[in-house]
Order: sequence, then C-alpha cells, then structure tokens
Amino acid sequence: MKKSGAGVLLACWECRGALAGVPPAANHFCDQCGKVQPLGGEADYFSFFRLPRRLGLDPAQLEKQFHDLSWKLHPDRFHQAGDYERSLSLERTAVLNDAYRTLRDPVSRVEYLLRLEGVRKDGEVKQQAPADLLEEVFELNEYLEELRAAKSAGGDARALDDLRHRLEKTRAAFQEKLDAVLAELTAQFSAWDERGDRAALVRLSEILNRHSYIRNLVRNVTEELES
Repeated sequence: MKKSGAGVLLACWECRGALAGVPPAANHFCDQCGKVQPLGGEADYFSFFRLPRRLGLDPAQLEKQFHDLSWKLHPDRFHQAGDYERSLSLERTAVLNDAYRTLRDPVSRVEYLLRLEGVRKDGEVKQQAPADLLEEVFELNEYLEELRAAKSAGGDARALDDLRHRLEKTRAAFQEKLDAVLAELTAQFSAWDERGDRAALVRLSEILNRHSYIRNLVRNVTEELES
C-alpha cells in the first residue's frame, strides 16, 4: 500500500493502480479495479463527501451523496468479497453515517468545524449564563426549585399546575431565544465561507456557547415538566 510522504494513499491495495489525488477519505473506490479503499487515517467528514470546509452546505445535495454512497458501500454488496474488503466496507459505512449525521445538522456542523480548525476541543462548552440572561435564568431556577419542592412535599394539584404553567411559559420564552440564536449562528456561516479567517470561527464559537447554554436550560425544564 504505497503512501506519499504526507501519508496520502497513492496506489490501490489490490491492483496497485494510481489513486486520484484527493484526501484518502474521499478515495472510496479504485477507479481501475473498483475495490473499496482504506480510509488512510482519521477521516475528515467534509473530505469524505469531497466537500470544502464550508458551513453553507446544500442539504439536498448532501442527502443525495449520502444515499448514493450508502448504496455503493453497503456491506451486503460485499458478501462475496474477501475479509479485508468487507472490513473496509464496514469501516467506510460507519464513517459515512457519522459524517452525514454531523454535517446535516447546522449546530453539530459548526461544532465539528471548530474542532477541525483547533478552535475547540471535544466536549468543550462554556457553561456560563450570558450576562443579559442572568435575571431570567435566576427566575427560571427559582421556578424549578419551587416545583421540585412542591413535588417532594406532595403539594396540591392546583399549586403544581400553576407552577407547571409558569415553567411552560418560561420554557416557551427561552425556546424563542434559542431559535433566534440558531438564526444568528447560521447567519454567520458566510463570514467563514467567504473569508475563512479565525475571527469568524471565534465569533461562531461565542454564539455556539450561547446556543448550548440556552438549549440545556430548555432541556432541563422539559425533563422536569415531564418527570
């Protein structure tokens, strides 16, 4: 399996034919013998779909590529192949599913790009209430504590219903804020796509922190209301 100095596969493992000059993740098959090719290291999800590192993706085109590759790489198509090629099919299918799940969602797409570009680490989220939301977050936490206390004390149904109603109204207000932050996040995609500078990534990371914080608030309220 011949590699370049940068670790890029240059030749097919089966026929030794030259591979296309693209990242290994994008070399799904040998053009000459049709064999599935190794990933050749950690797969870049954008490269896997032969896409540039852009945030403004076409969802319909991404879905079409996903379905095309799903069909071509499906392990059932390689039941008569050798063990090695079957393992390559399974490996690429697993990465395909992860890549599609990550890139089709705008929030996870931003998170992934920020990790690729070294702006964030895996699981790194700034869990600090934005200054402009401190009063509302404090009020929300008070409502949550009141509801929990009322449940523990076996409060009457009317009092519990009133607390739940207040929390539902608060959750709706935070959901509106969450939708607005998502719109702000996607509006920043062009700043990275057009300029590709670090300032755009830092701004995206700041907006993503706000989105993650509010999303967790909404999730916590929902879980408490449904418990």
